[in-house]
Amino acid sequence: MAQQAVQERQRVEAPYPNGRVIVLDDDHNTFQHVVEVLVRYIPGMGADRAWELAHQIDGQGSAVVWSGPLEQAELYHQQLGAEGLTMASLERG
Repeated sequence: MAQQAVQERQRVEAPYPNGRVIVLDDDHNTFQHVVEVLVRYIPGMGADRAWELAHQIDGQGSAVVWSGPLEQAELYHQQLGAEGLTMASLERG
């Protein structure tokens, strides 16, 4: 009985998996389009931060645009990709 209680407690304490949404540089999306899409779909994303990320994507080849619970990360990854942004594979962690 004690073994079962320990196993149940471990399941409850296991952290929910997180994900990182990463946009990649490409030759077909404009800065303006990237900014508009980020502001539209990423919660709390303001235009200034979106422009910073667009410049990071252009200059460094990629940027993490959102990280948090995996289920939300999957949704944002899908939405950004559907708008034509070039996406890296969704990263866990």
